Amino acid sequence: MTEENAAIDDLDDAEDGIDDTGPRPVAADERRPSLIADDVHVKYRVFGGKRRAHTEPGGRLRRAFNRSQRHVGAVTEVHAVKGVSFVAHHGESIGIVGRNGAGKSTLLRALAGLIPTASGKVYVDGTSSLLGVNAALMSSLTGERNIMIGGLALGLTPQQVRDRMDSVVEFAGIGDFVDLPMSAYSSGMSARLRFAISTAAVPDVLMIDEALATGDAEFRARSQKKIEEIRGQAGTVFLVSHSAATIQRMCDRTLWLDEGRLVMDGPSDEVISAYKAAVRKRSGRR
Repeated sequence: MTEENAAIDDLDDAEDGIDDTGPRPVAADERRPSLIADDVHVKYRVFGGKRRAHTEPGGRLRRAFNRSQRHVGAVTEVHAVKGVSFVAHHGESIGIVGRNGAGKSTLLRALAGLIPTASGKVYVDGTSSLLGVNAALMSSLTGERNIMIGGLALGLTPQQVRDRMDSVVEFAGIGDFVDLPMSAYSSGMSARLRFAISTAAVPDVLMIDEALATGDAEFRARSQKKIEEIRGQAGTVFLVSHSAATIQRMCDRTLWLDEGRLVMDGPSDEVISAYKAAVRKRSGRR
């Protein structure tokens, strides 16, 4: 039985109230799984891409005549995530690294249930929240109204949002700007407010996609403290970042993706070291 299948059985038994007291092998890791990715594939189609060039008679005149039709009906299927499997546990902080186009953000959106998988399954124990630099906030509304809307979307009651309003504003460091429309905010202020809203309800699984890149050192320190708080309450944190140093500082485990495939899964120091060596080797070839 694979680790993924065993973990799925654990989740199913817990949900069904089954007390499996029979003899079984003792697993190396008895922690309760919080998220399971089982052979996940994600595909999507890109419309309007150029058709592949073919040699055809007629020379320049024919090519010029057909130029306006080169994009018509052209469809490219992108296989962004290819058979990724792993088990995350409560209390873990997991980084995801890889080159641009490796499938990091696509995998994160699939884990959050925002995009469908072509095949494979994702199992989540509890609630999940995806925080990204493009998280939906309404620029025409004030920060206060966005906090209320975001808190309600996370499942909080209006009174719970009001009770946490001051702490969200303080964590985001936006001060009196909370009464101004979001259109008046800098990118850094917007990113800090997104993070503060997304963690107001302390989700079981928090997924962060490059949202810490626009923050200053003080905000990153507060974010790291918040991540440790979530982990301390048996939460799980996923962090996608182009900064290897950020991953090493905030995550105890790292997944390395390359061209949609999981290359390595292990302690952050080991994975980051191997990833950096591969990047240097690839750069040297160029």
